[in-house]
Amino acid sequence: MKTETYARVLFAGPDLSHGSFAELTRRQFTEQFGAVVLDDLIDTGAGYDEVWARVRDCLSGAELPLLLVDLDPLGGSPQLDWLRGKLQAMAGERADQLFACTGNAEDVTTLAALIQQPEKHLGCVEVPQLPESHSWSCIPPHRYRVLLCNGPRCTRRGALPLWKLLREELKAAGRLETEDGVHITRTQCQFPCDQGPTLSVYPSGEWYRIRDAAEVKRLVQERFVEERAVPELIMRG
Repeated sequence: MKTETYARVLFAGPDLSHGSFAELTRRQFTEQFGAVVLDDLIDTGAGYDEVWARVRDCLSGAELPLLLVDLDPLGGSPQLDWLRGKLQAMAGERADQLFACTGNAEDVTTLAALIQQPEKHLGCVEVPQLPESHSWSCIPPHRYRVLLCNGPRCTRRGALPLWKLLREELKAAGRLETEDGVHITRTQCQFPCDQGPTLSVYPSGEWYRIRDAAEVKRLVQERFVEERAVPELIMRG
């Protein structure tokens, strides 16, 4: 995709090729930017090799300046600096023509406005060095390990937005990756699908079903803030 500022804009993030989230995202991007944008959506679910290949194509074809938009909801500042460092190494003397930013794939209107604001984009020259010990290389502090199913049937029951809400509620409650809090992980199918979306808590071994936002908020408050079981939400064998 081209803009007045950039010869090419690439979007990179997980779940952009297949599945219901990808279908919705691709439709919204098409409505906002036109069908041409679909050629510049790059799924990073299996890694970043395609991203690097597309950047090399832009460099070899002189499609510069280039903006890479990171759509990974779990990205954050360390990941953006990592991306900028990779782009700097690839571009060499042309690194001043590469830029990066983070965006929200679920808010395409805001994303479109962000792309038109180069003052909010970061260059790929003099990128801050990442620390020798990365936060993602350490075990996060936690008391509870929560596994939330994102398998196909739970996803169809709304597991993905519920997972995002779970993170938000835990963070707001001061229980996300704290010594007395929770480390959460998305999983593939856990079973039992017909009672899902499925959420399991360890080391206690409780299995819960969370069907909507109200149940997510209740689970966070009662199970992880007040630290008591929520029998109404516990799955039965």
